[in-house]
Amino acid sequence: MIERFYASQINNYIKPNKVLVLYGPRRVGKTTLINEFLSRYKGKLYTSTGENVQLRDILESDDFQKIIPFFKSYDLVVIDEAQKVANIGQGLKILVDQIPGIIVIATGSSSFELSNKVGEPLVGRQNIFTLYPIAILELIKQYGPLYVQERLEQFLVYGTYPEVITSDSFEEKKRYLTQIRDSYLSKDILELERIKNSKKLLDLLRLLAFQIGKEVSLQELGSSLDMSKNTIARYLDLLEKAFVIINVRGFSRNLRKEVTKTSRYYFYDNGIRNALIENYNFLHSRDDIGPLWENFLFIERLKKRTYHSIYGHPYFWRTWDQQEIDLVEEREGKLFGYEFKWKEQRVSKSPRDWLKSYPEASYVVITRENYLDFIT
Repeated sequence: MIERFYASQINNYIKPNKVLVLYGPRRVGKTTLINEFLSRYKGKLYTSTGENVQLRDILESDDFQKIIPFFKSYDLVVIDEAQKVANIGQGLKILVDQIPGIIVIATGSSSFELSNKVGEPLVGRQNIFTLYPIAILELIKQYGPLYVQERLEQFLVYGTYPEVITSDSFEEKKRYLTQIRDSYLSKDILELERIKNSKKLLDLLRLLAFQIGKEVSLQELGSSLDMSKNTIARYLDLLEKAFVIINVRGFSRNLRKEVTKTSRYYFYDNGIRNALIENYNFLHSRDDIGPLWENFLFIERLKKRTYHSIYGHPYFWRTWDQQEIDLVEEREGKLFGYEFKWKEQRVSKSPRDWLKSYPEASYVVITRENYLDFIT
């Protein structure tokens, strides 16, 4: 089993009368992580899932006389897929406010469902963590850098979902990614938001899959799919909150040359992106190595920032005359620019307007020679 970054830390973050909320895409190992922790837990435990009708009936009631007697004899309450309990935040608030010393863990694969329900009721009463597909920094800790270097091409093509990494054959990896694509994207998300047109949603994702590293126009997407700009915006927001894609905005401090009102989108996993376009070819027969490399580095860097508590906001930077930087991180008032190159045949200089406009900023080109330091 691949040891997850949070595995040794859960003990540090569970607190009496607090809720530990664990978000993340479906099938990235949230339940496995919690079960591993529970195997060592010695207190009196209640564990269930948001699909449990009795549990839903109790927590959705907002009735102290129902909730307190049911849970008061437990030290720890664990609710998996908590987003399936209506108004889960209010029920958990009653638990942690009314039962002295109780600890609660709630997991969910849909941040748009869970965050909407737990956010306001649990202000000051929760610790929130996000679990992603396996991070390269997790693999290096367990297997060393050579393991990663030897399998880099596989990670670019098949991604890093736990079961994908541990599958014995490429055929198994394809089958698993197809299953996630068809069950999670086409069924779960549509079900939760009651979206009827699954074909349009998948068509939108396929269009985004071909535009990694490029600015996305809602107007153009709408024209291509015969959908309104507002509907496209709603679908994109839904896909973000469901941990399928992530939106990145352009950086500017109001310089007239800079492009700021457009977005780029990256996929949380390269394998899902390739499953959407049904292309699992290896790199020698692909024409999208640059976008695959950029998506991989962006997401692995996101995992590093999240797991190592590197607080900063990601942007891209581009001017109207096509000078650009793939990733800009603004951290503690300082700017750090990163350009991603799969093939670096010459020394890349910083775009002339970057250091001219932001003389204190840094600029680094990330290649196959130095990427491990950048993401681990």
